[in-house]
Amino acid sequence: MADRFAVGDIIRLKKQHPCGSSDWEVLRVGADFRLKCLGCGHQVMVPRKLVEKNTREIRKKA
Repeated sequence: MADRFAVGDIIRLKKQHPCGSSDWEVLRVGADFRLKCLGCGHQVMVPRKLVEKNTREIRKKA
């Protein structure tokens, strides 16, 4: 489970950001995740537990 997420991955969450995008880029991994919205560029810090619970899809970086 610890290797499930990596910096640079694109994840799709269950709920949309207010801009309409559901896709986020992982910028930091740890107890908290820093995520960047791919729709508007907004960055947020989210606890790991919420990210793991609300992730629908993970696309690994090339």
